[in-house]
Amino acid sequence: MGDYILAHDIGTTGDKATIFSSEGQLLCSEFTPYETYYPRPGWAEQDPMDYWRSFCITTRNIIEKSGIKPSEIVTVSFSGQMMAALPVDANGEPLRNCIIWADLRSKDQADIIAKRVSPERVYEITGHRLSASYSASKIMWIRDNEPDVYKAAYKFIHPKDFLLNRLTGKFITDLSDASGMNLFDINTLRWSEEMLKATGISVSKLPEVMEAVSICGKIGKKAAAESGLVEGMPVCVGGGDGVCATCGAGVLTEDEGYIYLGTSTWMGLATEKPVLDPKMRTFTFCHIKKGLYFPAGTMQSGGGSLQWFKNALCDYELDAARKEGRDVYDILNVKASRIQCGSEGLIFLPYLMGERSPYWNPDARACFIGLNMRHKKEHMLRAVFEGVCFNMKLIRDSFSELGYSPGEIRLIGGGAKSSLWRQIMADILDVPVVKLNFIEEATSVGAAMIGGLASGVFRNLKEATRFIKREEISVPDPGRVDIYGKLFDVFKKSYNSLVEVFMNISDFQAGL
Repeated sequence: MGDYILAHDIGTTGDKATIFSSEGQLLCSEFTPYETYYPRPGWAEQDPMDYWRSFCITTRNIIEKSGIKPSEIVTVSFSGQMMAALPVDANGEPLRNCIIWADLRSKDQADIIAKRVSPERVYEITGHRLSASYSASKIMWIRDNEPDVYKAAYKFIHPKDFLLNRLTGKFITDLSDASGMNLFDINTLRWSEEMLKATGISVSKLPEVMEAVSICGKIGKKAAAESGLVEGMPVCVGGGDGVCATCGAGVLTEDEGYIYLGTSTWMGLATEKPVLDPKMRTFTFCHIKKGLYFPAGTMQSGGGSLQWFKNALCDYELDAARKEGRDVYDILNVKASRIQCGSEGLIFLPYLMGERSPYWNPDARACFIGLNMRHKKEHMLRAVFEGVCFNMKLIRDSFSELGYSPGEIRLIGGGAKSSLWRQIMADILDVPVVKLNFIEEATSVGAAMIGGLASGVFRNLKEATRFIKREEISVPDPGRVDIYGKLFDVFKKSYNSLVEVFMNISDFQAGL
């Protein structure tokens, strides 16, 4: 065996495979898409056999593309989409499609739980608000609406866990995925008897929980033949995509923090105990090993706000990018950079899909505030950049109130490519913002680091961080910090003044 690590990121749109050397060099990547099905409004499902087919295709392709022999791969590790409900039988065969994180059909089941356990108590036990987003209510929905499936289910698992079973025959999940189910006690690191009683879910239908940095088994003969990997290769448990991104950002101690600036955007930390906010603005997952946690606050439309602006208002820029062979976001960055900080008093509330942290208000809506005849599209564009950063400051300030204030923020995700956005983030948060070497591959990097720790390639967490290098630092400008401080107060007042209006608009939109 060699010292190469194969990481698979089982995402919402497909499976991305990457091969890393033990020194942290990304040697090759390959992606295979799969479908998401929306049988009804608010429902979202995937065929679990697509996970396996994509895994096999992507694995064979990346081995061929990289020229690395399967025998040189020391382990395969995983990052996976979280908060799912996939029932399988005792042989690991799926009994229905996987209900994925985006599915909200089980609101009635979440309401039932709330009548049995207070939402505050659920948060205290699980580190999360009670929501139809999590696995518990989804499993209840299957029990209530598909009783034959529930009865036949041996275990309820997550997408990455399905692949672990396919490879090793084991029914395993990791601490991070377990802690995203509304069923796991993050304080005792066990399935919560109180939540199991409230939901009526049998503990026998839940998988064994291990640390992400564990070897759960070895690849069997049939799986090796189908995937192109070597029989007997150790398989690492891996973690949920959020915790893998945290690891990939190198955030493994309490003085570190990062922001993932993707379609949705979150700030994450690493702590040695759960962070339970009395106002329930943030939430906490378990990290890659016992004694480490991943508190976070997520906004719904971070990079998604810029994506919306591009699609709704930037036909000219999209056409120019096609003609010139340029990335349209490069054009948008240049245009926004021509506008002074503060966008001449124009503010954007980035609540295109309601909001999670810190308001947890599904009725919140996006809007521009302060438009006048001087403002052009470029002002609106810069205001979008700034509005996202203002909301991240709300989340950062929530953590500061709880005693956690990292002295710098590492930025990952597609938005981190923008030097303008990094500078605006630094000026609004008033801390240095660091761009890392891997920004769009952070979840894959995290999975590879976890695999290296599990297989002994790395002796400890510090050694694993050699994957991560600091490339650029954006330092806050005192003048801009002062301007943004004044506008931040207006940003907060704008939302608070419009809460009732947002509710009225949401009611009107629901009736259309």
